[in-house]
Amino acid sequence: MNNAWHKEMLAEVKAGGRISDQDIVEKVRRAVLMQRLPPDTKLPEVTLGEVFGVSRSVVRKALTRLASEHVVDQRPNQVARVRAPSIEETRETFEARRLVEGEVAAQLAGQLDDEIMATLETQARLETEAYERGDEPARIEHSLTIHHLLAEHSPNRVLGAMLTDLVLRTSIVIALYKRPSLASCYLENDHPRLLDRLGKGDGEASRTCIHEHLHSLEALLDLRPRENSIDLMSILGRTAEQT
Repeated sequence: MNNAWHKEMLAEVKAGGRISDQDIVEKVRRAVLMQRLPPDTKLPEVTLGEVFGVSRSVVRKALTRLASEHVVDQRPNQVARVRAPSIEETRETFEARRLVEGEVAAQLAGQLDDEIMATLETQARLETEAYERGDEPARIEHSLTIHHLLAEHSPNRVLGAMLTDLVLRTSIVIALYKRPSLASCYLENDHPRLLDRLGKGDGEASRTCIHEHLHSLEALLDLRPRENSIDLMSILGRTAEQT
């Protein structure tokens, strides 16, 4: 991960590319999703500015956006930190997603056209292939795409918007609190089974699949407190040798 990130950033610099607040948002979000920035990691503006080679104003914009996505906590006169949701909040987030996504799945059953179903099935296949070759970043990306597509095509746009938010929030929680011994939160056949129920038009079975999927993911969490000593430059930035 570090080497790939370094090469990408160096290529941008050499090409004269500028780092935007969106670039920072994507890099920090990805680092959290990949479990490289644990809960409560401090994200000082000065340090992030040095890491990305940008002004503090650009960093502030990025942190504000990350806070709106529930990736970081930003409080007046305090250094921003990677969010550390409480056990109660974590449970409530999963409960909310089960309710919302279960309903979205039930409404979508039998309503998705062949093109969308083919896209979903491709993403499920690619997720399995990524898992089998040990590419966890790609596996997570394909898994998230499946759920974002369900949100995007929700017949109820309000529920769809809620689901988009909850998918990110639960993904962050999973990344933060997945059991350290687990290399992946891959649940074999969960997505293919859900797509089969959706294709057959079985709303209640689709709802049940979502509930079981999310219960299984929640069971993989380790919500015990952790102590972290994080070097942001080593995770997000270029090493001295590469500059």
